[in-house]
Amino acid sequence: MRILIAPDKFKGTLTGAEAAAAIAAGVRRVLPDADITMQPIADGGEGTLEAVLAAGGVRRQTRVRGPLADSVDAPWALTGSTAVIETARASGLEFVTPSRATAGSAHCYGSGELLTAALDAGTTEIVLGVGGSAMTDGGSGALRALGAKILDDDGAELPLGGLPLARAATLDLSGLDPRLHHVQLRIAVDVQNPLSGPDGAAHVFGAQKGADASLRTALDAALARWAQLLQDTTGVDVQQPGAGAAGGFPAAFLACMNASLEPGFDLVAGLTGLDGKLAQADLVLTGEGSLDAQSEFGKAPLGLADRARNLGLPVLAVAGRITLSDADLAAHGVLHARSLADTAPSIAAAMKSASRYAADASESVLRALLSNS
Repeated sequence: MRILIAPDKFKGTLTGAEAAAAIAAGVRRVLPDADITMQPIADGGEGTLEAVLAAGGVRRQTRVRGPLADSVDAPWALTGSTAVIETARASGLEFVTPSRATAGSAHCYGSGELLTAALDAGTTEIVLGVGGSAMTDGGSGALRALGAKILDDDGAELPLGGLPLARAATLDLSGLDPRLHHVQLRIAVDVQNPLSGPDGAAHVFGAQKGADASLRTALDAALARWAQLLQDTTGVDVQQPGAGAAGGFPAAFLACMNASLEPGFDLVAGLTGLDGKLAQADLVLTGEGSLDAQSEFGKAPLGLADRARNLGLPVLAVAGRITLSDADLAAHGVLHARSLADTAPSIAAAMKSASRYAADASESVLRALLSNS
């Protein structure tokens, strides 16, 4: 039997590759001679880089400015003439202790430096995974790393960060790296939030970055001013669904280069050759940390299950926890599912020994399938 094991990360416990290895261990207890292919999946956010590397991408690393003052060593990948970058690796929330101060001043300058590194490598296409970001700066930091200047009414350059955008008066693109005009930027998004407004980047995602209610209001006003400045300068209205992802990062690039917003899972699936691997499989096992209501809105495991179902392939799922009903899962072609909580004595034990209990859960779910076949 040819089995494709393709989980997303189990956030906080297992990477996608670690989850795949654990699930494979459980499968081999039942079918030791199975022909197993492991391919981590992702929805365009954290885990995208890992999925591409697992599919044969070449790892690169560049030292860049982090979201505050410190430098960070940020990995990225090359696959052919395409560069794959995650904003979280340069400008991620993991590099800050969220507070009111960091929420207003964090920036994505380092992500712009990664874009420069990709241009230096001669890429013709850049895929950008967004998510897990520390900033709410509308992509302005990255744009400045690429040569743009943002000035106040007195002609002075603004400090980096989202809050200073409230004083943005002039966007000078004369120094912007001209190579950007010859590269396609494909931005993977799994949210539909606009840049500003009640459903925008500041109000919806600001709290997790340390912004209190008053700061969220101030950041929202700053992003609205930034959106207007981008439109006045380039003629592009960036107030569109998805522009509010990653602190509004896409907005700057929708205005200033050949950029598109694409569903994250579909984009990563194409990069990793997932359809070809499905075509060679007899059975699919997938999973993630939590199979819940959010999983039905563009998340990778159920996106994979839908593709497998359309090919007539049986799908099994393993997850840290499962709150979707059997009927919900069956609608996506998932025949059986087990959570680590089903096999571990407690949630704490499941998290502490996630690999062990993921293997147990995959063994259990596979035996359930075979007993009913």
